[in-house]
Amino acid sequence: MASARGTADAVGRLHAASRLFSIASDRHEQRLGELLGEHQGVVTSDRWWAYDHLPLTRRQVCWSHLQRDFQAHAEGLGAEREFGEHGLEICERVFWAWEVYEHTHCRRELRLAVRALRRELKPILRQYSRSWARYKRTRGMARNLLKVWPALWTFAERSGVEPTNNHAERALRGAVIYRKLSLGSQSEEGERRIERLLSASDTCRLQRRSLFVYLSDLLTARARGDPALSIA
Repeated sequence: MASARGTADAVGRLHAASRLFSIASDRHEQRLGELLGEHQGVVTSDRWWAYDHLPLTRRQVCWSHLQRDFQAHAEGLGAEREFGEHGLEICERVFWAWEVYEHTHCRRELRLAVRALRRELKPILRQYSRSWARYKRTRGMARNLLKVWPALWTFAERSGVEPTNNHAERALRGAVIYRKLSLGSQSEEGERRIERLLSASDTCRLQRRSLFVYLSDLLTARARGDPALSIA
């Protein structure tokens, strides 16, 4: 799952052969529930609070988002800078472990690498989560990462889960650019029409199907009173 800000939030449930986009006025828990529906898989996302109701076993916190957060801390001073630099080093090693796994497909080796990273990162988070004055700019992120700790490492245990949602961000880019260039819609009906057309367009592209043929068949079925054609 990914999202991007515009005049409204464009969010998506993205699979290898299908895309389901939704345009909403916010990215709160209710919208998330509407989008996920009965989906019981792992959700890879940032640390936005609306995901907090999901079980940690169904979450993967995006390490690319964490890298940006650590970079922001690394540009600070004192303890904040130290914390950011520690985090950036861990991020680089996470990405390297995943790159090695993509070439070797050896999950045992990935788990060993992640085990070492877990042992190193947790004491760092505990240190910078303390209530001391020098940690006032780090304790929020450190405590949050300790809270979602299992969701940092789901990619090492679950097949098909990656450490980032970069692929989802890329998949949303076309929809976001379209909305910015078109200045969005001025009505709820217009938003629903756009999200359905974007979903159909991207899904047809992934399935190597003709969007024109699909829409033609869909309109024909509607005119005849036949059931709507499935694209999933």
